[in-house]
Amino acid sequence: MERPHIDKLFTGGVKQLGDPQAQDKLERPWESGIFKEETDSPVFLSETGLTGDDVADKKNHGGPEKAVFAYASKHYAHWRHELGIDIAPGGNGENLSVTNMDESSVCIGDAYRVGEALIQVSQPRRPCWKPARRHGILDLALRIQKTGRTGWYFRVLEEGRIRAGDMLELASRSYPEWTVRAANEVMYEQKGNMGLAESLASCELLADNWKNTLNRRLMGKEGGIDKRVYGPNR
Repeated sequence: MERPHIDKLFTGGVKQLGDPQAQDKLERPWESGIFKEETDSPVFLSETGLTGDDVADKKNHGGPEKAVFAYASKHYAHWRHELGIDIAPGGNGENLSVTNMDESSVCIGDAYRVGEALIQVSQPRRPCWKPARRHGILDLALRIQKTGRTGWYFRVLEEGRIRAGDMLELASRSYPEWTVRAANEVMYEQKGNMGLAESLASCELLADNWKNTLNRRLMGKEGGIDKRVYGPNR
């Protein structure tokens, strides 16, 4: 089987978008770093992300636990078929479009050697409203969530340059039972199973924001999802 590798590498700054006079909610003003550009050059990866990359919502995106966003390139064929739109790698705002790895083969806490860096899976991505705004599909975040084609984030254990074509070599696997897919199922599909929520929340290498959400669930204090999935779209 072909080894996992970076198929395409994307970086980009924050853009101001939308029309202040628009009546359609999907055309109102917004800002985002979701529109990234592909590069074939080596890019330095620090603990907080790739050089030249940025996010608009620093409360919910970016930072050491979300330094790099990876997405399986094979998912785009499904999205084009299901949505009937022209969507290709980079369309979800990922930094790494990866080949030969996906939510079923990647686990929380997996550490990978890539280029000069060492990176570790911290959490699945929780889909938000910005891909929906970009592609003009109001419920896209819910569709991403339901299919489990969410992608995932890496934290950076060792900094260094990476580039498109670099192999992702698995250096260690601490939680083979907690694939990204399994974690997504606990978060979204098995919300009533407190045993699974407690087990996932106890995973040492899971990002704190996921632990906090699961612990709020265990205390009966989990909030709603409308703000995350719809944002200002409705």
